[in-house]
Order: sequence, then C-alpha cells, then structure tokens
Amino acid sequence: MNRALARILLSLAFCAPAAAQDVKKEIERYRQMVSEGSPAELFELEGEALWKKPQGPRQASLEKCDLGLGPGVLKGAYAALPRYFKDADRVMDLETRLLHCMTTLQGRSREEATQRVFGNADRPSEMESLSAYVAAQSRGMKMAPGESHPKEKAAYELGRALYFQRAGSWDFACTSCHGEEGKRIRLQELPVLLKPENARSVAASWPAYRISTSGFVTMQWRMNNCYQQMRMPEPAFGSDTTVALIHFITVTGKGETYQGPGNKR
Repeated sequence: MNRALARILLSLAFCAPAAAQDVKKEIERYRQMVSEGSPAELFELEGEALWKKPQGPRQASLEKCDLGLGPGVLKGAYAALPRYFKDADRVMDLETRLLHCMTTLQGRSREEATQRVFGNADRPSEMESLSAYVAAQSRGMKMAPGESHPKEKAAYELGRALYFQRAGSWDFACTSCHGEEGKRIRLQELPVLLKPENARSVAASWPAYRISTSGFVTMQWRMNNCYQQMRMPEPAFGSDTTVALIHFITVTGKGETYQGPGNKR
C-alpha cells in the first residue's frame, strides 16, 4: 500500500508545476496520517525484543549498555547524542555506541555485528530496529548533543568542514544539494542544513520510516547513501566522517523537541 501510493504521487509530480505543489500537499497529508499510527512502532517493538535478547559469545543482552546516561538508561539518551564517551575515547552517535556495546558486552566481533547494518522492507536490520526502539525513548525531549568536551568541539568542526568539502568523480559536496534555498530533487526538498531552522526538523525526526520503500532507515544510512549518490567512496559504518556530519547537523538543530522516529519520503 505505501509503495503503491508513493509511486502514484511521484508520477503525478512530473505533470506540471501546479500538480507538483498539489502532490507535495498530499504527501504531507499522508505523512500526517501515517504518523498517527506510524509503522515505525513495529520496528520499535522488534528493537525492544533485540535489546533484551541474549546474544554473542557471552550470551548477554544490551540491557546494561551505557548510552551516556548510565547502564541501561534509555529515557533521554538519544536526545543527548552524539556525545563523547570516555571508555571509547571518541564521539559516538547512537549506532556507533550500539556497536560498541555489541562488541564489549556481548563479545561479538565488529565484522559479525556490522555484517548487515542496512536492511530492507522485507527484512530490517538489527541496527535499524534497535535504533527505532532507543530513539523512541527520547520522544518529547529537547535535542541536546554534547558540545563541551574538546573532542565534541573537534567533531563539530570536522563535520562543518566535511559539509563544504568537494570530492569524488563528480566534485560534489553536501552543499551541492544542501547549499541553496529552494533546491529539490523530484519531490524531495533539500534544506540548507547550515541554518538552525532547517536542521532542527532533521535532528528531531531521524531515524525514520521511509514511505517510498516501506522500510526503516537510520541517520548512518542517510550519510552513507549521500556519499554513494555523490560518487564518493562508501564510508565505513560508524566512521569519524559520518559521526562528525551527524554531530554537526544535530548541534546546529539543537533545542528542538524530539518527535521521532519520523516519516520520510
């Protein structure tokens, strides 16, 4: 149903400018309808089961995972990410921290834990479902990523620099798409994420259920996919590059009340 509707709306967008505006309104209306009983809730339920499931050589669950507010504390944890973690001596976003807990608590190898981090509509990945569950525990809280530690400041500056860095066979940067007001790809608006008013809605809605593919996607996926579209080398999962960009966008959009997991085109 979601795929069929998305295809119909997308096809209408090519008819005329007026039709495109009508389609945009219809998509917003559809997003609102979906959010009232969002399919993201199904991923949250699966994520809760995975959070409590003993796995790995140590047959341990993730219930003692410290996401920044203490072992096992989920309420408000996502809203305070990315942040610096002393035990890893680096800034981490949600998925990077989850990976850390999988390896340290459950004894799983990084290779095994990252074998399938991006799923699809028929078979979501473990990381996506866990992200949905954890992020949902911060719903209604203000986004307040770490900014005070020197490595948090460095991550922000790196993310800002990467936002402008042109590279790859097409000589693209983030600003190629997100550098001017009014740009769009087909129906997709391309906000200028340097502006807090634009970054806020992004920071407060990811991870998200993607209507066009009927799947749940994470911010790490979004960064990875952007690099693919820019014809740049694909970043390693949880790399300093992707974490820095996520940190930069989240800090720029800080203060917004988290409403996710959201719904995207």
